[in-house]
Amino acid sequence: MIKEMAFVAYSVRDVAAATAFYRDVVGLKPSEMVSDHWAEFDVGTATFGLGDGTPLGIEPGSCFSATFEVDDVDAEHDRLKAAGVTISDVHDTPVCRVAFATDPEGNRFGVHQRKKG
Repeated sequence: MIKEMAFVAYSVRDVAAATAFYRDVVGLKPSEMVSDHWAEFDVGTATFGLGDGTPLGIEPGSCFSATFEVDDVDAEHDRLKAAGVTISDVHDTPVCRVAFATDPEGNRFGVHQRKKG
């Protein structure tokens, strides 16, 4: 039986550069597990990891599964865009607002805001 999500991980060639991007540009908080080969970030109760997945058959730049909850998706969109991040327009759905961005390795991620009610 599955109990919870263990982690979401993205395959990257340059762990140090990717760590800096997700820490300094995206604003994630690194955990104590940061090395030249693997880095983890605390995202609420979940873990977001970075490492070279090539030996596992996961090509760097091929990932798209992480979407980060934010308080204000419009402000986060504008902040990322001003930092030079490629990001889509904000999409409005019946239950949320979301925009999708691309990291320097080509991996895609989302910023998401749940609607109230």
